[in-house]
Amino acid sequence: MGSNSSRISDLPKNEYLKKLSGTESVSENDPFWNQLLSFSFPTPTSSTELKLLEEATISVCRSLVENNPRTGNLGALIKVFLSRTKELKLSAECQNHIFIWQTHNALFIICCLLKVFICEMSEEELQLHFTYEEKSPGSYSSDSEDLLEELLCCLMQLITDIPLLDITYEISVEAISTMVVFLSCQLFHKEVLRHSISHKYLMRGPCLAYTSKLVKTLLYNFIRQEKPPPPGAHVLSQQSEGGGLLYGLASGVATGLWTVFTLGGVGSKAATNPELSSPLANQSLLLLLVLANLTDAPDAPNPYRQAILSFKNTQDNSPFPSSIPHAFQINFNSLYTALCEQQRSGQATLLLYTLLHQNSNIRTYMLARTDMENLVLPILEILYHVEERNSHHVYMALIILLILTEDDGFNRSIHEVILKNITWYSERVLTEISLGSLLILVVIRTIQYNMTRTRDKYLHTNCLAALANMSAQFRALHQYAAQRIISLFSLLSKKHNKVLEQATQSLRGSLSSSDVPLPDYAQDLNVIEEVIRMMLEIINSCLTNSLHHNPNLVYALLYKRDLFEQFRTHPSFQDIMQNIDLVITFFSSRLLQAGAELSVERVLEIIKQGVVALPKDRLKKFPELKFKYVEEEQPEEFFIPYVWSLVYNSAVGLYWNPQDIQLFTMDSD
Repeated sequence: MGSNSSRISDLPKNEYLKKLSGTESVSENDPFWNQLLSFSFPTPTSSTELKLLEEATISVCRSLVENNPRTGNLGALIKVFLSRTKELKLSAECQNHIFIWQTHNALFIICCLLKVFICEMSEEELQLHFTYEEKSPGSYSSDSEDLLEELLCCLMQLITDIPLLDITYEISVEAISTMVVFLSCQLFHKEVLRHSISHKYLMRGPCLAYTSKLVKTLLYNFIRQEKPPPPGAHVLSQQSEGGGLLYGLASGVATGLWTVFTLGGVGSKAATNPELSSPLANQSLLLLLVLANLTDAPDAPNPYRQAILSFKNTQDNSPFPSSIPHAFQINFNSLYTALCEQQRSGQATLLLYTLLHQNSNIRTYMLARTDMENLVLPILEILYHVEERNSHHVYMALIILLILTEDDGFNRSIHEVILKNITWYSERVLTEISLGSLLILVVIRTIQYNMTRTRDKYLHTNCLAALANMSAQFRALHQYAAQRIISLFSLLSKKHNKVLEQATQSLRGSLSSSDVPLPDYAQDLNVIEEVIRMMLEIINSCLTNSLHHNPNLVYALLYKRDLFEQFRTHPSFQDIMQNIDLVITFFSSRLLQAGAELSVERVLEIIKQGVVALPKDRLKKFPELKFKYVEEEQPEEFFIPYVWSLVYNSAVGLYWNPQDIQLFTMDSD
C-alpha cells in the first residue's frame, strides 16, 4: 500500500498481511519480514479501537489458520521474533530504536494472531500450529523444537530481564499482554480448566526457573506505576496530530513499508481513566492474578501461588526454609504504599486480599503498621459506595476487613486513630471521629443497604462477623456510631415484627383455604432472629468487656430501651438479654434518682459515675466472639471467573468478542 495513510478497513487488502496468511511459504530469512514489521501506529487501547482492529484483521487471521498447516508461516514469524529477542537487551543499551520497534511489531502481530487462534480452536490444535513447517501439506516434525514453550520462556525472559526504558516500555507491555492471551483459553470454557497445555508449560520445564523472578517483576511493576513515555520519546509516535504516522527513520529501512493508520485519530490520546494511567502496572497486576489463580497441577502445586504466599521483606535477614521454593524478597514499605493508593480498582483489592490471606509475612507487617488508616480508609470507601461497585469488589473489601479484625491489636489501635473531616461520608458531617467508629458506621450502612436491596445472607454474615470481632475492643464510640448500632437493632426489630405478623396472617388464611401454598415465613423468621441474636451478642460483648469506655452506647441503649422489652422473655434471646437488661435497669434507676429534665451532658455524667458503681460480677460471662475467615473448599470456582472478568473489563490493548465468552455472563458482576 506504499507510504500513504490508509483506513483500518483497508487492512484485509494489505499485501504484506495477505502474503503472511496466504498459500506461499515465507522463509524466516526472507527480507519480507523487515518489510512486514516496519509499520507504525499508536497501539490501540480502547475497546472501540480494538474491536475495529479485530474486525478488520479477522479474515487475515482465519486465512492463516487455514493455510498455516501448509506454509508454516506462523512458526517462521515466531522464529523471527525469537531471534530478535536475543539481541533485545543489547539494543536497549545501545538505544537501537528501530530494532526494538520492529521486534515490538512482531510481538504485536503474534499477539493478535494468537488471540484469534485460541478463540477458534482447541489447545491441541493450537499446539499443532506451532509445529507446522515448510514441508508437504499438514506435515510437522515431532523432534523439532517446541516453539510454544520457547515463546513462553522468551516472553518471561523479556519481562524480567529487559531494562524498562522509554524505548522498551511498549514491548514490555506487549509481552505481558501476550502471556495473558496465552492463558485466555479459560475464557472460552464454562468449567474451570484444570489440565491446560499452557498451564503445563508454565509449571514445569524451562519456564519454571523464571517463577520467582517473574512474580517479583510483576509486583514491582505494580508498585512503581510507571506511566508510558510521552509522545516523541519512543518510536511509536505521531509526527503531527491526526496526520501520517510514518516514522521518519524507518523510511530508510525498507522500501515497502506497511501502510500506516490512525484508528480514527484517537489512538494516541492519553487514557483518561486513572486506573489506566500506567498500562504496564495494570497489565502486570492482571497477569499476576491470573498466574496466582491457576489450578494446581496433578503432581505439583501452583508455583506462582507458592511464590506469592512466601516472599519476604527486603529487611528480613532470616534465611528461607529449604522447603519453600520460588522464594524472593521485596520492599514491603513500597508494596504497602502502592496497595493503599490503588484500591479504587477491583484487581488491586483482590491482590490485597490475596496477600493478607495467603502471605503471613505481609499480614504480620501490615498489622504492625502505625498508619493503618491509609489502608483501611480506601477499603471503607469501597463499602460506602456499594451502589457503584460490583458485588465481587464489595465482597473482597469486606473479607479484608474481616481478616484484619481477627487481630486484637488492630481492633484496639483503630480506636486510637482520630480522623478529621471525612469528606466522602455524606450522611452526616464528621468533623472528628476515630477510625474504629467510622469502620462501625460504614459496616452498619452496608448491612442496611443489603437489607433493603440485595438481601445477601453471605454479606450480612461477614459484616456482622467483623463487628463481632471488634466488639470486645470498642473504645470511646462516637455518639453517632452508638446511635447507628441501636438504629440497626431497631430496624431488625421492626422487620422481625412484620414477618411475624405476616406469618400469623398467613396461618389464619390457610385454615380457610388449604389449596394455597404457604410462603416460607418460618425460614425468613429464623434468618432475622439469627441476625438479631448476633446484634445482641455484639452489644453484650461491648458491655461486658468495655462498658466503662463507652458511655455513648449506654446512652443510646437507655434512649431506646423500649426496643428491648419484647426480647426479654423470648426463648431465643433470654440468656443474652440478661446483661443488657441489667445495664438498662441499673442506669435507668440512677437517672430516676437524679430527677427529670436532665441535659445530655448530665445524663452522660451520671452514666460515667454509674459505671464505677456497677458490680461487674453481676454481668454474666459469655464466650468471646471470634470469627475467622475460611476460604471455601473450591475457591477457584469463584476466583478464576472473577479474575478473568477483571481481565476482560480492565486489560489494556486486549479485546474479546463478548459473544465468544463462556466463563461468565456479560451482565453478571
